[in-house]
Amino acid sequence: MISTTDIIISICYIAFIVGLGFWAGLSGKKKEGTAAGEYFLAGKSLRWPMIGMALFATNISCLHLVSLAQSGFDTGLLAGNFEWMAAFTLILLALFFVPFYIRSGVATLPDFLERRYNRACRDWLAIVSVVSAVVIHIAFSFLAGGIVLETLFGINMFTSIIAIALVTGAYTIVGGLRAVVVTEAVQTVVLLTGAVIITVLSWWKVGGWQPVMQVLQEGGQMDKLSMLHSSGDPSGLPWYAVFLGYPVIGIWYWCADQTIVQRVLGAKDENHARTGALFCGFIKVLPVFIFILPGLLAYVLYKQGHLDLEVLRQGDGELHTKGIYSVMITRLVPPGLVGVLVAALLSGLMSQISGALNSIATLVSYDLYKRNRPQATDRQLVKTGRIAAVLALFLSIGLLPLLNRYESLFNGINDVISHIAPPITCVFLLGVFWKKASSVAAQYTLWIGSALGAGVYLIGKLYPINIPPLMVAFYLFTVCVLLQVILSFAFPMQHTAESGRLYWESPLAPLRVKGWPGLANYKVLSTVLLLVMAVLYWVFR
Repeated sequence: MISTTDIIISICYIAFIVGLGFWAGLSGKKKEGTAAGEYFLAGKSLRWPMIGMALFATNISCLHLVSLAQSGFDTGLLAGNFEWMAAFTLILLALFFVPFYIRSGVATLPDFLERRYNRACRDWLAIVSVVSAVVIHIAFSFLAGGIVLETLFGINMFTSIIAIALVTGAYTIVGGLRAVVVTEAVQTVVLLTGAVIITVLSWWKVGGWQPVMQVLQEGGQMDKLSMLHSSGDPSGLPWYAVFLGYPVIGIWYWCADQTIVQRVLGAKDENHARTGALFCGFIKVLPVFIFILPGLLAYVLYKQGHLDLEVLRQGDGELHTKGIYSVMITRLVPPGLVGVLVAALLSGLMSQISGALNSIATLVSYDLYKRNRPQATDRQLVKTGRIAAVLALFLSIGLLPLLNRYESLFNGINDVISHIAPPITCVFLLGVFWKKASSVAAQYTLWIGSALGAGVYLIGKLYPINIPPLMVAFYLFTVCVLLQVILSFAFPMQHTAESGRLYWESPLAPLRVKGWPGLANYKVLSTVLLLVMAVLYWVFR
Protein backbone atom coordinates (compact mmCIF):
# COMPACT_ATOMS: atom_id res chain seq x y z
CA MET A 1 0.00 0.00 0.00
CA ILE A 2 1.20 3.55 -0.65
CA SER A 3 0.96 6.76 1.36
CA THR A 4 -1.72 9.44 1.14
CA THR A 5 0.81 11.88 -0.36
CA ASP A 6 1.57 9.48 -3.21
CA ILE A 7 -2.12 8.89 -3.83
CA ILE A 8 -2.68 12.66 -4.07
CA ILE A 9 0.23 12.98 -6.54
CA SER A 10 -1.26 10.21 -8.68
CA ILE A 11 -4.73 11.75 -8.67
CA CYS A 12 -3.34 15.20 -9.54
CA TYR A 13 -1.42 13.71 -12.44
CA ILE A 14 -4.52 11.99 -13.84
CA ALA A 15 -6.49 15.24 -13.52
CA PHE A 16 -3.71 17.14 -15.31
CA ILE A 17 -3.57 14.69 -18.24
CA VAL A 18 -7.35 14.63 -18.64
CA GLY A 19 -7.47 18.42 -18.58
CA LEU A 20 -4.62 18.66 -21.09
CA GLY A 21 -6.32 16.15 -23.37
CA PHE A 22 -9.60 18.07 -23.37
CA TRP A 23 -7.79 21.38 -23.93
CA ALA A 24 -5.74 20.03 -26.85
CA GLY A 25 -8.72 18.36 -28.50
CA LEU A 26 -11.14 21.26 -28.05
CA SER A 27 -8.61 23.90 -29.13
CA GLY A 28 -8.05 21.96 -32.34
CA LYS A 29 -11.80 21.72 -32.84
CA LYS A 30 -12.19 25.48 -32.53
CA LYS A 31 -9.46 25.96 -35.07
CA GLU A 32 -10.61 23.47 -37.66
CA GLY A 33 -14.27 22.94 -36.90
CA THR A 34 -15.39 19.32 -36.72
CA ALA A 35 -13.42 18.19 -39.76
CA ALA A 36 -12.68 14.46 -39.73
CA GLY A 37 -9.10 15.15 -40.85
CA GLU A 38 -8.50 17.23 -37.72
CA TYR A 39 -10.09 14.66 -35.40
CA PHE A 40 -8.40 11.56 -36.82
CA LEU A 41 -5.07 12.93 -38.15
CA ALA A 42 -4.58 16.20 -36.20
CA GLY A 43 -4.94 18.16 -39.44
CA LYS A 44 -1.66 16.62 -40.71
CA SER A 45 0.28 19.15 -38.64
CA LEU A 46 2.55 16.95 -36.47
CA ARG A 47 6.29 17.67 -36.34
CA TRP A 48 9.07 15.12 -35.87
CA PRO A 49 9.72 15.46 -32.09
CA MET A 50 6.05 14.93 -31.29
CA ILE A 51 5.78 12.05 -33.78
CA GLY A 52 8.82 10.28 -32.31
CA MET A 53 7.65 10.65 -28.71
CA ALA A 54 4.08 9.68 -29.60
CA LEU A 55 5.30 6.54 -31.41
CA PHE A 56 7.33 5.59 -28.34
CA ALA A 57 4.52 6.37 -25.89
CA THR A 58 1.97 4.38 -27.90
CA ASN A 59 4.37 1.45 -28.01
CA ILE A 60 5.57 1.58 -24.39
CA SER A 61 2.60 1.04 -22.14
CA CYS A 62 2.08 -0.07 -18.59
CA LEU A 63 2.20 -3.55 -20.10
CA HIS A 64 5.82 -3.01 -21.11
CA LEU A 65 6.83 -1.59 -17.74
CA VAL A 66 5.32 -4.59 -15.98
CA SER A 67 6.17 -7.36 -18.45
CA LEU A 68 9.71 -6.20 -19.28
CA ALA A 69 10.57 -5.97 -15.58
CA GLN A 70 9.18 -9.49 -15.17
CA SER A 71 11.27 -10.68 -18.14
CA GLY A 72 14.36 -9.00 -16.68
CA PHE A 73 13.81 -10.88 -13.43
CA ASP A 74 13.15 -14.23 -15.16
CA THR A 75 15.55 -14.25 -18.14
CA GLY A 76 17.74 -11.12 -17.87
CA LEU A 77 18.33 -8.81 -20.82
CA LEU A 78 17.07 -11.31 -23.42
CA ALA A 79 13.69 -9.60 -23.92
CA GLY A 80 15.60 -6.47 -24.91
CA ASN A 81 15.76 -7.89 -28.43
CA PHE A 82 12.16 -6.80 -28.89
CA GLU A 83 13.23 -3.22 -28.11
CA TRP A 84 16.51 -3.01 -30.02
CA MET A 85 15.31 -4.90 -33.08
CA ALA A 86 12.53 -2.31 -33.34
CA ALA A 87 15.18 0.24 -34.39
CA PHE A 88 15.80 -1.72 -37.60
CA THR A 89 12.11 -1.89 -38.49
CA LEU A 90 11.71 1.84 -37.77
CA ILE A 91 14.48 2.44 -40.31
CA LEU A 92 12.45 0.39 -42.80
CA LEU A 93 9.39 2.48 -41.97
CA ALA A 94 11.29 5.74 -42.51
CA LEU A 95 13.06 4.71 -45.72
CA PHE A 96 10.59 2.52 -47.59
CA PHE A 97 7.04 2.92 -46.28
CA VAL A 98 6.70 6.56 -45.19
CA PRO A 99 7.10 8.01 -48.72
CA PHE A 100 4.13 6.02 -50.05
CA TYR A 101 1.98 6.69 -47.00
CA ILE A 102 2.54 10.45 -47.06
CA ARG A 103 2.48 10.98 -50.84
CA SER A 104 -0.73 8.99 -51.30
CA GLY A 105 -2.41 11.05 -48.56
CA VAL A 106 -4.09 8.00 -46.98
CA ALA A 107 -5.82 8.27 -43.61
CA THR A 108 -5.53 4.56 -42.84
CA LEU A 109 -3.32 1.65 -43.85
CA PRO A 110 -6.28 -0.36 -45.17
CA ASP A 111 -6.85 2.59 -47.50
CA PHE A 112 -3.26 2.15 -48.73
CA LEU A 113 -3.85 -1.56 -49.37
CA GLU A 114 -6.91 -0.75 -51.48
CA ARG A 115 -4.87 1.65 -53.62
CA ARG A 116 -2.08 -0.91 -54.04
CA TYR A 117 -4.30 -4.00 -54.34
CA ASN A 118 -8.10 -3.95 -54.06
CA ARG A 119 -11.05 -3.25 -51.78
CA ALA A 120 -11.23 -6.79 -50.38
CA CYS A 121 -7.72 -6.35 -48.96
CA ARG A 122 -8.78 -3.08 -47.38
CA ASP A 123 -11.83 -4.61 -45.72
CA TRP A 124 -9.92 -7.55 -44.29
CA LEU A 125 -7.06 -5.46 -42.94
CA ALA A 126 -9.52 -3.04 -41.34
CA ILE A 127 -11.24 -5.87 -39.47
CA VAL A 128 -7.97 -7.50 -38.38
CA SER A 129 -6.55 -4.13 -37.32
CA VAL A 130 -9.55 -3.36 -35.12
CA VAL A 131 -9.40 -6.80 -33.50
CA SER A 132 -5.66 -6.58 -32.90
CA ALA A 133 -5.98 -3.08 -31.42
CA VAL A 134 -8.64 -4.29 -28.99
CA VAL A 135 -6.70 -7.40 -27.93
CA ILE A 136 -3.07 -6.31 -28.09
CA HIS A 137 -3.06 -2.58 -27.44
CA ILE A 138 -6.00 -2.26 -25.05
CA ALA A 139 -6.89 -5.54 -23.33
CA PHE A 140 -3.32 -6.60 -22.50
CA SER A 141 -2.55 -3.05 -21.31
CA PHE A 142 -5.64 -3.08 -19.09
CA LEU A 143 -4.54 -6.40 -17.64
CA ALA A 144 -1.05 -5.14 -16.80
CA GLY A 145 -2.42 -1.91 -15.31
CA GLY A 146 -4.99 -3.78 -13.26
CA ILE A 147 -2.37 -6.09 -11.77
CA VAL A 148 -0.17 -3.14 -10.74
CA LEU A 149 -2.95 -0.98 -9.34
CA GLU A 150 -4.38 -3.91 -7.38
CA THR A 151 -0.98 -4.56 -5.82
CA LEU A 152 -0.30 -0.90 -5.02
CA PHE A 153 -3.73 0.35 -3.93
CA GLY A 154 -5.50 -2.85 -2.94
CA ILE A 155 -8.30 -1.97 -5.37
CA ASN A 156 -10.07 -4.76 -7.23
CA MET A 157 -8.46 -5.18 -10.65
CA PHE A 158 -11.67 -4.71 -12.63
CA THR A 159 -12.66 -1.64 -10.62
CA SER A 160 -9.37 0.10 -11.33
CA ILE A 161 -9.50 -0.87 -15.00
CA ILE A 162 -12.99 0.56 -15.45
CA ALA A 163 -11.91 3.82 -13.76
CA ILE A 164 -8.88 4.20 -16.06
CA ALA A 165 -11.04 3.32 -19.08
CA LEU A 166 -13.49 6.10 -18.21
CA VAL A 167 -10.91 8.87 -17.75
CA THR A 168 -8.76 7.89 -20.73
CA GLY A 169 -11.72 7.27 -23.00
CA ALA A 170 -13.21 10.65 -22.11
CA TYR A 171 -10.48 12.91 -23.50
CA THR A 172 -9.55 10.53 -26.33
CA ILE A 173 -13.08 10.15 -27.65
CA VAL A 174 -13.75 13.90 -27.40
CA GLY A 175 -10.38 15.25 -28.52
CA GLY A 176 -9.19 12.87 -31.26
CA LEU A 177 -5.60 12.42 -32.41
CA ARG A 178 -4.46 15.91 -31.38
CA ALA A 179 -5.45 15.18 -27.77
CA VAL A 180 -3.75 11.79 -27.98
CA VAL A 181 -0.45 13.09 -29.36
CA VAL A 182 -0.20 16.12 -27.05
CA THR A 183 -0.84 14.01 -23.95
CA GLU A 184 1.49 11.27 -25.20
CA ALA A 185 4.35 13.77 -25.52
CA VAL A 186 3.95 14.68 -21.82
CA GLN A 187 3.43 11.07 -20.80
CA THR A 188 6.64 9.99 -22.53
CA VAL A 189 8.65 12.39 -20.38
CA VAL A 190 6.89 11.26 -17.18
CA LEU A 191 7.23 7.59 -18.09
CA LEU A 192 10.95 7.89 -18.81
CA THR A 193 11.52 9.92 -15.64
CA GLY A 194 9.80 7.32 -13.50
CA ALA A 195 11.70 4.47 -15.16
CA VAL A 196 15.04 6.24 -14.62
CA ILE A 197 14.20 6.83 -10.94
CA ILE A 198 13.55 3.17 -10.18
CA THR A 199 16.60 2.10 -12.21
CA VAL A 200 18.88 4.45 -10.26
CA LEU A 201 17.41 3.40 -6.91
CA SER A 202 17.75 -0.29 -7.78
CA TRP A 203 21.34 0.24 -8.91
CA TRP A 204 22.15 2.11 -5.69
CA LYS A 205 20.54 -0.61 -3.56
CA VAL A 206 22.45 -3.39 -5.36
CA GLY A 207 25.75 -1.55 -4.89
CA GLY A 208 26.99 -1.30 -8.48
CA TRP A 209 28.05 -3.68 -11.25
CA GLN A 210 30.43 -5.86 -9.23
CA PRO A 211 27.74 -7.31 -6.92
CA VAL A 212 25.58 -8.01 -9.99
CA MET A 213 28.39 -9.97 -11.62
CA GLN A 214 29.12 -11.83 -8.39
CA VAL A 215 25.52 -12.98 -7.88
CA LEU A 216 25.15 -14.07 -11.52
CA GLN A 217 28.47 -15.93 -11.52
CA GLU A 218 27.70 -17.75 -8.27
CA GLY A 219 24.30 -18.80 -9.59
CA GLY A 220 25.59 -19.78 -13.04
CA GLN A 221 23.33 -17.12 -14.57
CA MET A 222 25.80 -15.10 -16.65
CA ASP A 223 23.63 -15.65 -19.71
CA LYS A 224 21.21 -13.14 -18.17
CA LEU A 225 23.55 -10.42 -19.48
CA SER A 226 23.52 -11.74 -23.05
CA MET A 227 21.10 -10.61 -25.75
CA LEU A 228 21.82 -13.57 -28.03
CA HIS A 229 21.29 -17.09 -26.66
CA SER A 230 22.33 -20.34 -28.29
CA SER A 231 20.13 -22.93 -29.93
CA GLY A 232 18.17 -25.04 -27.45
CA ASP A 233 18.19 -22.30 -24.81
CA PRO A 234 15.49 -23.00 -22.17
CA SER A 235 14.19 -19.43 -22.50
CA GLY A 236 12.69 -20.35 -25.88
CA LEU A 237 14.31 -17.40 -27.64
CA PRO A 238 17.49 -18.53 -29.43
CA TRP A 239 19.44 -16.05 -31.58
CA TYR A 240 18.11 -17.37 -34.89
CA ALA A 241 14.50 -16.86 -33.72
CA VAL A 242 15.31 -13.21 -33.02
CA PHE A 243 16.77 -12.55 -36.48
CA LEU A 244 14.29 -14.67 -38.44
CA GLY A 245 11.08 -14.16 -36.50
CA TYR A 246 11.26 -10.63 -35.12
CA PRO A 247 11.27 -8.90 -38.53
CA VAL A 248 7.94 -10.61 -39.29
CA ILE A 249 6.17 -9.23 -36.22
CA GLY A 250 8.24 -6.03 -36.19
CA ILE A 251 7.35 -4.97 -39.74
CA TRP A 252 3.67 -5.56 -39.02
CA TYR A 253 3.82 -3.67 -35.72
CA TRP A 254 5.93 -0.67 -36.78
CA CYS A 255 5.15 -0.41 -40.51
CA ALA A 256 1.65 -1.84 -41.01
CA ASP A 257 -0.28 -1.48 -37.74
CA GLN A 258 -2.72 1.44 -37.76
CA THR A 259 -2.38 2.14 -34.03
CA ILE A 260 1.35 2.82 -34.42
CA VAL A 261 1.58 4.27 -37.93
CA GLN A 262 -1.30 6.73 -37.43
CA ARG A 263 1.15 9.11 -35.71
CA VAL A 264 3.20 9.12 -38.93
CA LEU A 265 0.12 9.64 -41.10
CA GLY A 266 -0.55 12.87 -39.20
CA ALA A 267 2.89 14.30 -40.09
CA LYS A 268 3.27 17.78 -41.55
CA ASP A 269 5.33 16.41 -44.45
CA GLU A 270 7.51 13.50 -45.51
CA ASN A 271 10.67 14.76 -43.80
CA HIS A 272 8.92 15.19 -40.46
CA ALA A 273 7.43 11.70 -40.80
CA ARG A 274 10.78 10.10 -41.59
CA THR A 275 12.73 11.94 -38.90
CA GLY A 276 10.02 11.26 -36.31
CA ALA A 277 10.23 7.51 -36.98
CA LEU A 278 14.03 7.56 -36.70
CA PHE A 279 13.88 9.65 -33.53
CA CYS A 280 11.72 6.91 -32.01
CA GLY A 281 14.36 4.39 -33.11
CA PHE A 282 16.97 6.18 -31.01
CA ILE A 283 14.64 6.32 -27.99
CA LYS A 284 14.10 2.55 -28.30
CA VAL A 285 17.69 2.04 -27.11
CA LEU A 286 16.59 3.10 -23.61
CA PRO A 287 14.06 0.40 -22.55
CA VAL A 288 16.74 -2.26 -22.08
CA PHE A 289 18.45 -0.09 -19.47
CA ILE A 290 15.43 1.48 -17.75
CA PHE A 291 12.69 -1.17 -18.10
CA ILE A 292 14.47 -4.55 -18.28
CA LEU A 293 17.60 -3.88 -16.22
CA PRO A 294 15.53 -2.99 -13.09
CA GLY A 295 13.98 -6.47 -13.27
CA LEU A 296 17.45 -8.03 -13.42
CA LEU A 297 18.56 -5.86 -10.49
CA ALA A 298 15.48 -7.03 -8.57
CA TYR A 299 16.63 -10.62 -9.17
CA VAL A 300 20.05 -9.75 -7.75
CA LEU A 301 18.49 -8.01 -4.73
CA TYR A 302 16.27 -11.05 -4.15
CA LYS A 303 19.29 -13.38 -4.23
CA GLN A 304 21.15 -11.02 -1.86
CA GLY A 305 18.23 -11.14 0.56
CA HIS A 306 17.55 -7.39 0.21
CA LEU A 307 14.17 -7.72 -1.51
CA ASP A 308 11.30 -9.62 0.11
CA LEU A 309 9.08 -11.20 -2.54
CA GLU A 310 6.91 -13.37 -0.31
CA VAL A 311 3.89 -11.32 -1.35
CA LEU A 312 4.32 -12.85 -4.83
CA ARG A 313 4.42 -16.43 -3.56
CA GLN A 314 1.05 -18.07 -4.13
CA GLY A 315 -0.58 -21.27 -2.95
CA ASP A 316 1.57 -23.52 -5.14
CA GLY A 317 4.72 -22.22 -3.41
CA GLU A 318 6.12 -20.72 -6.61
CA LEU A 319 6.96 -17.06 -7.18
CA HIS A 320 4.49 -15.46 -9.62
CA THR A 321 6.57 -12.57 -10.92
CA LYS A 322 3.85 -10.62 -12.78
CA GLY A 323 3.79 -8.15 -9.89
CA ILE A 324 7.55 -7.66 -9.56
CA TYR A 325 7.48 -4.03 -10.74
CA SER A 326 4.87 -2.95 -8.20
CA VAL A 327 6.77 -4.74 -5.42
CA MET A 328 9.92 -2.85 -6.43
CA ILE A 329 8.02 0.43 -6.22
CA THR A 330 6.72 -0.25 -2.72
CA ARG A 331 10.00 -1.75 -1.39
CA LEU A 332 12.68 0.41 -3.03
CA VAL A 333 11.15 3.84 -3.61
CA PRO A 334 10.78 6.39 -0.75
CA PRO A 335 7.40 8.08 -0.08
CA GLY A 336 6.78 11.02 -2.39
CA LEU A 337 8.62 9.42 -5.28
CA VAL A 338 6.18 6.50 -5.26
CA GLY A 339 3.54 8.89 -6.59
CA VAL A 340 5.83 9.78 -9.50
CA LEU A 341 6.35 6.08 -10.29
CA VAL A 342 2.62 5.45 -10.19
CA ALA A 343 2.15 8.43 -12.51
CA ALA A 344 4.69 6.85 -14.88
CA LEU A 345 2.75 3.58 -14.86
CA LEU A 346 -0.49 5.43 -15.49
CA SER A 347 1.23 7.34 -18.31
CA GLY A 348 2.13 4.12 -20.06
CA LEU A 349 -1.33 2.69 -19.59
CA MET A 350 -3.25 5.79 -20.67
CA SER A 351 -1.07 6.55 -23.70
CA GLN A 352 -1.38 3.02 -25.07
CA ILE A 353 -5.14 2.93 -24.63
CA SER A 354 -5.74 6.43 -26.01
CA GLY A 355 -3.65 5.70 -29.11
CA ALA A 356 -5.47 2.44 -29.77
CA LEU A 357 -8.91 4.00 -29.29
CA ASN A 358 -8.16 6.76 -31.77
CA SER A 359 -6.92 4.24 -34.33
CA ILE A 360 -10.00 2.07 -33.90
CA ALA A 361 -12.20 5.14 -34.38
CA THR A 362 -10.31 6.02 -37.56
CA LEU A 363 -10.50 2.50 -39.00
CA VAL A 364 -14.20 2.05 -38.32
CA SER A 365 -15.11 5.51 -39.65
CA TYR A 366 -13.02 5.54 -42.83
CA ASP A 367 -12.72 1.88 -43.78
CA LEU A 368 -16.06 0.44 -42.68
CA TYR A 369 -18.65 3.23 -42.27
CA LYS A 370 -17.63 5.59 -45.09
CA ARG A 371 -17.23 2.74 -47.53
CA ASN A 372 -20.91 1.83 -47.14
CA ARG A 373 -21.98 5.49 -46.91
CA PRO A 374 -19.71 7.47 -49.25
CA GLN A 375 -21.72 10.66 -48.72
CA ALA A 376 -21.24 10.60 -44.92
CA THR A 377 -20.42 14.01 -43.46
CA ASP A 378 -17.45 14.75 -41.25
CA ARG A 379 -19.78 15.02 -38.28
CA GLN A 380 -21.18 11.54 -38.96
CA LEU A 381 -17.68 10.09 -39.32
CA VAL A 382 -16.54 11.55 -36.00
CA LYS A 383 -19.70 10.33 -34.25
CA THR A 384 -19.23 6.82 -35.66
CA GLY A 385 -15.61 6.80 -34.52
CA ARG A 386 -16.58 7.80 -31.00
CA ILE A 387 -19.19 5.05 -30.78
CA ALA A 388 -16.64 2.50 -32.03
CA ALA A 389 -14.14 3.61 -29.37
CA VAL A 390 -16.71 3.15 -26.60
CA LEU A 391 -17.63 -0.34 -27.85
CA ALA A 392 -13.92 -1.24 -28.07
CA LEU A 393 -13.46 -0.34 -24.39
CA PHE A 394 -16.26 -2.68 -23.31
CA LEU A 395 -15.03 -5.52 -25.53
CA SER A 396 -11.44 -5.27 -24.27
CA ILE A 397 -12.58 -5.42 -20.65
CA GLY A 398 -14.58 -8.55 -21.47
CA LEU A 399 -11.44 -10.27 -22.79
CA LEU A 400 -9.45 -9.84 -19.57
CA PRO A 401 -10.32 -13.18 -17.89
CA LEU A 402 -9.15 -15.08 -20.98
CA LEU A 403 -5.85 -13.19 -21.37
CA ASN A 404 -5.08 -13.41 -17.65
CA ARG A 405 -4.34 -17.11 -18.11
CA TYR A 406 -0.89 -16.34 -19.51
CA GLU A 407 1.82 -16.79 -16.87
CA SER A 408 3.95 -14.11 -18.55
CA LEU A 409 2.26 -11.06 -20.06
CA PHE A 410 5.23 -10.47 -22.36
CA ASN A 411 5.11 -14.02 -23.72
CA GLY A 412 1.34 -13.78 -24.06
CA ILE A 413 1.32 -10.67 -26.22
CA ASN A 414 4.13 -11.97 -28.45
CA ASP A 415 2.33 -15.29 -28.84
CA VAL A 416 -0.79 -13.50 -30.13
CA ILE A 417 1.16 -11.18 -32.44
CA SER A 418 3.14 -14.07 -33.93
CA HIS A 419 -0.08 -15.57 -35.30
CA ILE A 420 -1.60 -12.30 -36.55
CA ALA A 421 1.36 -10.61 -38.22
CA PRO A 422 2.68 -13.00 -40.96
CA PRO A 423 0.08 -12.49 -43.75
CA ILE A 424 -0.04 -8.72 -43.21
CA THR A 425 3.74 -8.37 -43.24
CA CYS A 426 3.84 -10.48 -46.40
CA VAL A 427 1.36 -8.43 -48.44
CA PHE A 428 2.90 -5.10 -47.38
CA LEU A 429 6.49 -6.17 -48.13
CA LEU A 430 5.73 -7.76 -51.49
CA GLY A 431 3.39 -4.92 -52.39
CA VAL A 432 6.04 -2.27 -51.83
CA PHE A 433 9.04 -4.14 -53.27
CA TRP A 434 7.62 -6.39 -56.00
CA LYS A 435 5.83 -5.00 -59.05
CA LYS A 436 4.16 -8.32 -59.86
CA ALA A 437 2.48 -8.77 -56.46
CA SER A 438 -1.15 -9.00 -57.56
CA SER A 439 -4.37 -7.96 -55.89
CA VAL A 440 -5.99 -11.40 -56.11
CA ALA A 441 -2.88 -12.98 -54.60
CA ALA A 442 -2.79 -10.48 -51.75
CA GLN A 443 -6.49 -10.97 -51.07
CA TYR A 444 -6.21 -14.75 -50.74
CA THR A 445 -2.94 -14.52 -48.84
CA LEU A 446 -4.64 -12.34 -46.20
CA TRP A 447 -7.63 -14.66 -45.94
CA ILE A 448 -5.76 -17.99 -45.95
CA GLY A 449 -2.83 -16.67 -43.90
CA SER A 450 -5.12 -15.29 -41.18
CA ALA A 451 -7.13 -18.51 -41.05
CA LEU A 452 -3.91 -20.53 -40.88
CA GLY A 453 -2.58 -18.34 -38.06
CA ALA A 454 -5.80 -18.73 -36.08
CA GLY A 455 -5.78 -22.49 -36.63
CA VAL A 456 -2.17 -22.88 -35.53
CA TYR A 457 -2.89 -20.76 -32.45
CA LEU A 458 -5.84 -22.93 -31.41
CA ILE A 459 -3.97 -26.17 -32.08
CA GLY A 460 -1.04 -24.88 -30.04
CA LYS A 461 -3.34 -24.26 -27.08
CA LEU A 462 -4.96 -27.70 -27.31
CA TYR A 463 -1.74 -29.60 -28.10
CA PRO A 464 1.23 -27.50 -26.92
CA ILE A 465 4.33 -27.70 -29.10
CA ASN A 466 7.84 -26.59 -28.16
CA ILE A 467 8.39 -24.04 -30.94
CA PRO A 468 9.32 -20.44 -30.06
CA PRO A 469 6.52 -18.02 -31.05
CA LEU A 470 8.96 -16.05 -33.22
CA MET A 471 9.77 -19.15 -35.22
CA VAL A 472 6.05 -19.85 -35.61
CA ALA A 473 5.78 -16.33 -37.07
CA PHE A 474 8.67 -17.03 -39.46
CA TYR A 475 7.20 -20.36 -40.65
CA LEU A 476 3.77 -18.79 -41.22
CA PHE A 477 5.38 -15.87 -43.05
CA THR A 478 7.30 -18.26 -45.34
CA VAL A 479 4.07 -20.06 -46.24
CA CYS A 480 2.35 -16.72 -46.94
CA VAL A 481 5.19 -15.52 -49.20
CA LEU A 482 5.12 -18.76 -51.21
CA LEU A 483 1.34 -18.53 -51.49
CA GLN A 484 1.33 -14.92 -52.69
CA VAL A 485 4.16 -15.46 -55.18
CA ILE A 486 2.47 -18.52 -56.71
CA LEU A 487 -0.91 -16.80 -56.89
CA SER A 488 0.65 -13.65 -58.36
CA PHE A 489 1.92 -15.68 -61.31
CA ALA A 490 -1.41 -17.49 -61.60
CA PHE A 491 -3.41 -14.24 -61.45
CA PRO A 492 -1.15 -11.48 -62.86
CA MET A 493 -1.47 -7.91 -61.63
CA GLN A 494 -3.18 -5.37 -63.84
CA HIS A 495 -1.84 -2.10 -62.46
CA THR A 496 -3.95 1.05 -62.37
CA ALA A 497 -2.42 4.50 -62.70
CA GLU A 498 -2.45 4.77 -58.89
CA SER A 499 -1.17 1.31 -57.96
CA GLY A 500 1.63 1.73 -60.49
CA ARG A 501 3.07 4.49 -58.28
CA LEU A 502 2.96 2.50 -55.03
CA TYR A 503 5.94 0.18 -55.35
CA TRP A 504 9.69 0.78 -55.59
CA GLU A 505 11.40 0.05 -58.88
CA SER A 506 14.55 -0.81 -56.91
CA PRO A 507 15.60 -0.93 -53.22
CA LEU A 508 17.79 2.15 -53.79
CA ALA A 509 14.98 4.30 -55.16
CA PRO A 510 13.90 5.68 -51.73
CA LEU A 511 17.40 7.03 -51.12
CA ARG A 512 17.22 9.35 -54.11
CA VAL A 513 15.05 11.83 -52.20
CA LYS A 514 17.29 14.62 -50.86
CA GLY A 515 15.71 15.22 -47.47
CA TRP A 516 16.79 17.87 -44.99
CA PRO A 517 20.41 19.09 -45.08
CA GLY A 518 23.03 18.28 -42.44
CA LEU A 519 22.66 15.96 -39.46
CA ALA A 520 18.86 16.05 -39.69
CA ASN A 521 18.98 14.22 -43.04
CA TYR A 522 17.17 10.89 -42.87
CA LYS A 523 20.09 9.08 -44.56
CA VAL A 524 22.55 10.36 -41.95
CA LEU A 525 20.21 9.51 -39.08
CA SER A 526 19.57 6.01 -40.47
CA THR A 527 23.31 5.35 -40.78
CA VAL A 528 24.02 6.57 -37.25
CA LEU A 529 21.19 4.46 -35.82
CA LEU A 530 22.47 1.36 -37.61
CA LEU A 531 25.96 1.91 -36.19
CA VAL A 532 24.62 2.45 -32.67
CA MET A 533 22.64 -0.79 -32.81
CA ALA A 534 25.60 -2.74 -34.23
CA VAL A 535 27.81 -1.57 -31.36
CA LEU A 536 25.18 -2.42 -28.73
CA TYR A 537 24.68 -5.92 -30.10
CA TRP A 538 28.45 -6.45 -30.19
CA VAL A 539 28.80 -5.39 -26.54
CA PHE A 540 25.86 -7.50 -25.29
CA ARG A 541 26.23 -10.43 -27.71
